[in-house]
Amino acid sequence: MQPGKKPFDLKRSYVADKTLFYTVTLLCLFGLVILYSASSYSAIRDGLGEFYYVSKQAAAFVAGFIIMFFVGRCNTDKIKKYKWIYLIVSYILLAMVFIPVIGVENYGAKRWINLGLFTVQPSEFAKFLLVFFIASFLSDKDGNKWKNIFVVIGASAVTCLLIMLEPNMSITLCVLAVTFIMLLVAGINFKKTALLVLPVLALIPVLIIAEPYRLKRLLAFMDPWASPLQEGYQLIQSYYAIGSGGFFGLGLFNSRQKYLFLPFSESDFIFSIICEELGLFGALLVIIAFVIIIYRGIKIAINAKTRFSCYLATGVTAVIAVQTVINLCVVSGMIPPTGVPLPFISSGGSSLICFMASVGILQAVCAQSHK
Repeated sequence: MQPGKKPFDLKRSYVADKTLFYTVTLLCLFGLVILYSASSYSAIRDGLGEFYYVSKQAAAFVAGFIIMFFVGRCNTDKIKKYKWIYLIVSYILLAMVFIPVIGVENYGAKRWINLGLFTVQPSEFAKFLLVFFIASFLSDKDGNKWKNIFVVIGASAVTCLLIMLEPNMSITLCVLAVTFIMLLVAGINFKKTALLVLPVLALIPVLIIAEPYRLKRLLAFMDPWASPLQEGYQLIQSYYAIGSGGFFGLGLFNSRQKYLFLPFSESDFIFSIICEELGLFGALLVIIAFVIIIYRGIKIAINAKTRFSCYLATGVTAVIAVQTVINLCVVSGMIPPTGVPLPFISSGGSSLICFMASVGILQAVCAQSHK
């Protein structure tokens, strides 16, 4: 095997993009601090101990850092050929949540797999496995030909269907958005994009009406004070958290909404706690950190040496960008409430490990572009 062609090059420096590395690391460490603040009270109330959530997240951070270390040294061209394996594995993982005993149901949704010592959320892995498939497939095909577009749309549609059955509308929207972004980068023209996007937009109202809880969430978004103790409750409490923070916040660990007023304050709505404790100043710093990560990802994609590396970096960056935007829009009331974690910060080991591994991918692409 020729030098530089090994699947992993352990002699190569991992930190190809220092700005990306330090920004992600600092954001994850900050996430552990704010997660402790947001979750300690509810964990004590549930008899789990004040460090329950943050200790699990810290373990995921260590695991994610190790994975990021090795992934950052991989040769992306060597993993390209396994595209169909990536896709099939993602389907298997998503289907496993519906197997009795193995699948775990929580709040009426089957989104987790029980592995004994811990649970994993397959949809977090499926997003990136689909990105691998699309990047690999389109790198060898004409992205503007219908037959190739239909393969990509078909692969994405199966992923979306399995995720919707959980149900998980927010991650479904994330997958759809990332798919279209990758198709655009691969060269699909405006007319074909419109022909694909319009049916999807027309389908959204149907999906909302099909599930009563989605319709209730939409109505609560339009006027949360119409049902302040039911569907509109969470959004109203998020408003209180964001508004009470002012410019500089109430101070770290001084949130009032975390005392069981704001549901899911440790996960989907953790940005509201950031706003409450650190104010507009702290919120802007977090947003700037995400802007830096997304900017570095775009730059890595532009400078990539091969089409596959370019599409791979584009897809990974798109997942981070789309999910971040959706989360920030939800907690601020810009779009209807839907559960999606804030990358690198929200509670959730599967999410943190996947996003840290994705940063490893960006580092690998960056390192190869410097050869």
